[in-house]
Amino acid sequence: MRNAVLVALLIACQSSKPVSTTPTLPAPKPGPMPAPAAPITATQQFDAWLKAFNTGDGPTIEANFKQQFATDVEWPPIEVIIGFREETGGFDVIKPEETTPTKYVVIVKGREDQTFARATIQVDASPPNRIRGFNILAMPPPPEFAPPPLTEAEALKALRAEIEKRVAADQFSGAVLIAKDGKTIFAEAYGFADREKKVANTLDTRFRIGSMNKMFTAVATLQLVQAGKIKLDDPIGKYLKNYPNQEVATKVTIHHLLSHTGGTGDIFGPDFEKKRLELKTHDDYLKLYGSRALAHEPGTKFAYSNYGFVLAGAIIEAVTKKTYYDAVKVNVFAKAKMTKTSSPPEDANEAGRSIGYMRENRKAPWKPNVDTLPYRGTAAGGGDSTVKDLLAFANALTSKKLLDAKHLELLTTSKMKPEWPMKYAYGMTLQEIRGAKCFGHGGGAPGMNGELTICDSGYTVAVLSNLDPPAAGRIAEYALARLPMKAK
Repeated sequence: MRNAVLVALLIACQSSKPVSTTPTLPAPKPGPMPAPAAPITATQQFDAWLKAFNTGDGPTIEANFKQQFATDVEWPPIEVIIGFREETGGFDVIKPEETTPTKYVVIVKGREDQTFARATIQVDASPPNRIRGFNILAMPPPPEFAPPPLTEAEALKALRAEIEKRVAADQFSGAVLIAKDGKTIFAEAYGFADREKKVANTLDTRFRIGSMNKMFTAVATLQLVQAGKIKLDDPIGKYLKNYPNQEVATKVTIHHLLSHTGGTGDIFGPDFEKKRLELKTHDDYLKLYGSRALAHEPGTKFAYSNYGFVLAGAIIEAVTKKTYYDAVKVNVFAKAKMTKTSSPPEDANEAGRSIGYMRENRKAPWKPNVDTLPYRGTAAGGGDSTVKDLLAFANALTSKKLLDAKHLELLTTSKMKPEWPMKYAYGMTLQEIRGAKCFGHGGGAPGMNGELTICDSGYTVAVLSNLDPPAAGRIAEYALARLPMKAK
């Protein structure tokens, strides 16, 4: 739930000020002038950042950010950056694409996974040439590094070998399902749902899915749009009548919530940690965060917002007069024949639900994630599902059983401006894989990771794991990189 978009939007740091392209020189003063500071190019700044990042040492990385980045640049919390370094193992430079004194674009590859990414760094033209803009975005492997073309049978054989290798290294535990044109062609489960009791994972094991709930929330919202009960450009205050912050209530629309463009902020942080087990309903979250001001003007930028989807859940409740959980059960899960997907309280003794296992680093032992879990999942994430149910959801969606063609297109069409470093629709991330257009969503938090990708080539890939990210993500990525994708 917390790191759900790191695969697509790995790191994005941006100042509110434009990058200076013309040096600003000090006014001349009488007497001898001190020697001007030597300029630092964008390439040099990136090399220094990469050296610090690759150490994996928190204080070193944090000191680097403070020294290199302009003071008004927003960068992710240091624990997110450390987690990102842990997932990738660091990066190696593959090849530069653009090099100027103030801008450097370079392709990098994760040292311990198959991730290729394009890094773009921009620096001020004036010494000390601090970093003004920086992002790393996942990308398909460059042609010269792409896996060789495989048949479907060869791809599945390679996938099985890769999974078994990761299971043997204690890097994967979970379930994997691949379908072609709605029919299962690969389905396997690995590892333990309960390590202490040696309960094996199966294809019916329920795994916590983190932010994958956002797909269900977006579909349930568009069902209300399709039924004429709400409008996407309606302000949230039309439905949340007593919302405390009136600027949020009047400026933020349902469109903004579903596209992460509303400036509504996150739910994680000190307040959440203090009240983690007291936040039992969507209304509890609104009471805690409802007075908070906008983080940015709605519609001006993409900023992943779990709270925005909590608000969407609250609107579903206000319109349907049902709890969010009952609304999605009736309107999404039942219609898709998803029989093992829900968001029960974490203290409920749910049969078939796996225990999530987390660790501080890859050398530390696995331990249950119970002390990190909320009281219950929300419209933003935290429910549980099976790979079979995720396929049922994909099939119901693509066969127009959940939304008509018009609203399915609306659900899966990018809402991002061309200059924004992300492809996101409504509760769906978007990507193109060797000509095939794909949509879906991932989810990740300590002890849980999941990925669902639905492609117009006919392939659907669902992977769930009860280990830390990127346990499921790496398997899904490996499969998608090798299946013989071709748009219909």
